[in-house]
Amino acid sequence: MTIKGTLIPIGGNEDKALEQSEMYTLDYVEDGILSHVVREAGGTDARIVIVPTASSIPKEVAQNYLQAFDTLGCVNVKVADIRKRSHCEENDIISLFTEADAVMFSGGDQSKIVKYIGGTTVHKILLERYQNEEFVIAGTSAGAMCMSKEMVSGGSSQESLQKGAVKMREGMGFIHSLIIDTHFIKRGRFGRLAEAMAVHPELLGIGLAEDTGLIIKNGNEFRIIGSGMVILYDPSQLTHNTHKILPEGTPISMSNLIVHILANNDFFTIDNRKIEISKLEAGLI
Repeated sequence: MTIKGTLIPIGGNEDKALEQSEMYTLDYVEDGILSHVVREAGGTDARIVIVPTASSIPKEVAQNYLQAFDTLGCVNVKVADIRKRSHCEENDIISLFTEADAVMFSGGDQSKIVKYIGGTTVHKILLERYQNEEFVIAGTSAGAMCMSKEMVSGGSSQESLQKGAVKMREGMGFIHSLIIDTHFIKRGRFGRLAEAMAVHPELLGIGLAEDTGLIIKNGNEFRIIGSGMVILYDPSQLTHNTHKILPEGTPISMSNLIVHILANNDFFTIDNRKIEISKLEAGLI
């Protein structure tokens, strides 16, 4: 099936454990990342819907995004303040998603997005429009992590490659081939995502640094945007994986896990694992 929509997962800059950190002024997206969302949505006249459901302070976070989009010149930005599943069946909320050109999921707790939106009428609209229209679904931090079918819902970075360091659950299912983790460099989530690859070696792992994102087209090709790096795990060639045989809490081992480090304007094609590295001399950066 050919997917017509665009996904834009972003590495984020909110910390769901500390409420005050969710109130950043969003300079990291105003300077570049958020402008990509606006361009992909069709420009400053695009109808954009902010979804702060993941946040513990949704009003404040929504206001930050409203200000950021206003700074970029956007004139048609609204907020879908979804805090329980019944909101996703209300006509005024549904109309926001049927009329939007793009939606932007905030950071916070990705499980709240699945809990309150997953399986509802709003979720079905998002899936159908993403698959069949030139529709943009963007998200930062938790809003990026929820995009995959197999979603990282939590887990310890400190425990590294001990079995059980990563917690998984079903996500929103916009893309099935990736598992996405965010704040990847700053919070040292290398082991957490590596364990997710041990559990799901048929998938690819995407570790997004802050101020860094992907523009995913047709569900298969993506370009890196932003100032940081993307760590890509490809477990398709694993020759050793002890995850299934070891008890919880013990260190696991893996061998021949392929790791790519990608940066701004690099391209990757999921189905054939093809990489195209940008060339500085070509003036792409």
